[in-house]
Amino acid sequence: MKKNLRSIILAAVLIVIAGLLIWNNRYLSTIHGDASDFMVWDTASVTRIYLADRMDYETLLERQPDGTGWTLNKDYKAHPKEIQQILTTMYKVRVSKPVSVASHDNIVSQLASKSTKVEIYQSVPRINLFNKIKLFYHEKRTKVFYVGDATQDSSGTFMLKEGADKAYIVYIPGFRGFLTTRFTANPDVWRDHTIFHESLADIQSLTVEFGRQHESDFCVENTGRHQYKLTRLSDNADLSFDTLKVINLLSSFSDMRFEVLLNNIIPQKRIDSITGSPYFHKFTLNTKDGRSIQMTTFEKRTQDDLGNDTPDGLFTEDGLPIDPIDHDRFYGWINDGRDLVLLQYYVFGKVLNGVEYYEAGNPILYEMRHYEVLE
Repeated sequence: MKKNLRSIILAAVLIVIAGLLIWNNRYLSTIHGDASDFMVWDTASVTRIYLADRMDYETLLERQPDGTGWTLNKDYKAHPKEIQQILTTMYKVRVSKPVSVASHDNIVSQLASKSTKVEIYQSVPRINLFNKIKLFYHEKRTKVFYVGDATQDSSGTFMLKEGADKAYIVYIPGFRGFLTTRFTANPDVWRDHTIFHESLADIQSLTVEFGRQHESDFCVENTGRHQYKLTRLSDNADLSFDTLKVINLLSSFSDMRFEVLLNNIIPQKRIDSITGSPYFHKFTLNTKDGRSIQMTTFEKRTQDDLGNDTPDGLFTEDGLPIDPIDHDRFYGWINDGRDLVLLQYYVFGKVLNGVEYYEAGNPILYEMRHYEVLE
C-alpha cells in the first residue's frame, strides 16, 4: 500500500513539473513574441556563432571558456570589436514588420539564392521555471535564420527564420542602415589584426635584420631582471647602448597590428611575386615561455589606377623623377608564411631603426615623417 502511495505521489509530482515546464515555455514565448525569432536577450550566454553564405565562405566564432576572448575557425583570434558588434546587433535587433504579401515570394526567393545563414548556440538550462529558477546548463543551438539584403530605403534588412513561412524586415531602433554586413561569413573580416602583443617582461630576445643594410642587423637579449645585451650581428660585437631607446623598442611590441589582410584581395601570382622579392626587414621575437613570432617585410611600390606597380625611371611633365616607392605602407609576411598583410609606417616606423640608432654616445637624428592616421 505504501509503495503504491509513493508511486502515485511521484507520478503526481512529475505531472505537475511537466505541466509547469510546458506552461513556462508558452509563457516565455508569449512575452518575447516575434522579436525572439532574431533577438538574443542574453548575449553573455552565446557560446558559438556559425555563419555561411552562397559564396562558400564559412566562419565559426567560439567563445573561449577561460575568458580569453573568441577564436575564429579554431585557428585565429577573432577581432574583439567585431565580436562586440555582432553581439550588440543580436541584442538590439527588432522586428519592424512582416514582408508585404505582394513582394513576399520574391524576397524569399532572394533569400534562398543570396543570404547568410546564421546559427547561434547558447548555454541554456534544461530546467527553467518562470525564467527564475535555472538548472542543468548545456550548449544548444537556439536560433537559425537567414540574413538578406537591405530594403529599398536601406532602413531595414530582410530576415527569415529557418522553417518559417514568413519573412520579416528587421532594424535596430535609433540606427538608420542595414545589418547585412554585420553578419558576413567572410572569415577575413573577423580576423584580429594583432601581429605582436607581448609585454616587455615576457620578451626574451628580439632580432632585427635589414635586407639591404646587414651592417645594421642586431639582436637584443634579456639577460636578467631589467638587464639587456645589444649585439651587432655583422661582427657579433656586444655594444654599449642607450637603455631608454632599447626599452622603448621592446615596449613597442606590446600592441602592433596590420591594416589589411591581403590573402583574398590580390591574386596568388602577385603574392608570390611580392614574397619572392628581396626582403626589407626580418623580425624574430622570442618569448620567455618558448614561443617565436616572426615577420618578414617587403617594400611596396605605388600603383596606377589599374593596380600596376610604378616602374623606375618615370618623370613628371616638369621633368622631375617620380618616386615609385610607397612611403606610407609596406607588406608583411606573417603566421609562418600563411598571410600577406598591409602595414603602415605610422605604426611600425618606430621599430625600423638599425643598430647604430641604439648605440650609446652615438646619437643619430632621423628625419621625422608625417603619417596619416587611419581609423
